[in-house]
Amino acid sequence: MAENLTRASYTVESLLAVTVRVFNERGYDGTSMEDLSRAAGISKSSIYHHVRGKEELLRLAVGRALDALFGILAEPKAVEGRPVDRLEHVVRRTAEVLLAELPYVTLLLRVRGNTTTEQWALERRRDFDHRVAELVQEAVGAGELRADVEPRLATRLLFGMINSVVEWYRPGQRGSEGLPDAVVQLAFGGLRAR
Repeated sequence: MAENLTRASYTVESLLAVTVRVFNERGYDGTSMEDLSRAAGISKSSIYHHVRGKEELLRLAVGRALDALFGILAEPKAVEGRPVDRLEHVVRRTAEVLLAELPYVTLLLRVRGNTTTEQWALERRRDFDHRVAELVQEAVGAGELRADVEPRLATRLLFGMINSVVEWYRPGQRGSEGLPDAVVQLAFGGLRAR
C-alpha cells in the first residue's frame, strides 16, 4: 500500500501523511526509516533531506494534533460567555478536531512516553486536560454543572468518550454525521445541574 511519492509530489506534508499511517499501523517503535521510505516510495536520503529522523517526524505529527487542540482553547467561544457554554464549545470542537485530524489524533493517543518527543506530547496532553478541568470546575462553581461529579473525573470521562472514537470511527461511516453534537448532548445531558 505504498503512496509512492514522486519527486514532484513529495513534500514534508505528504511524507508526514504516509508516516502517520505507517506509525498507526506498525507502532512508532515498530517502524524503521526503511519502512517509511518503502511506504512513501522514496529513498531514505530523500527523507533525511527534510527531517533529522523518525523522532522529528513523530514530533511534527503529534504537534499537528496538539496545535489543533490548543487552538480550540483560544477560540472566542472558548474564552467568552458562561463557563458551561465555553465547555460545550470545547467539547464539540475537540470532537470535530478528532474527526478532521483522525490519523494525527490517533497517533497522539497512542504515545506512551518512551521517547523525549512522546514525553513532551504527554505533558502537553496533560496541560490540555488540566485546562479543560479548570473550565469544568468553573462551570461547577457557577452552578451550571453538577457539583457531585469531581471535575477531573468529569474531564476524564468526557475525553474517554471523545477519544474512544478513534477505535471505531471510519471516515464516511453511515450515521456518524452528527457525532460532535451527539457527544455534547450525551455528555451534558448528564452533567448539567438540574
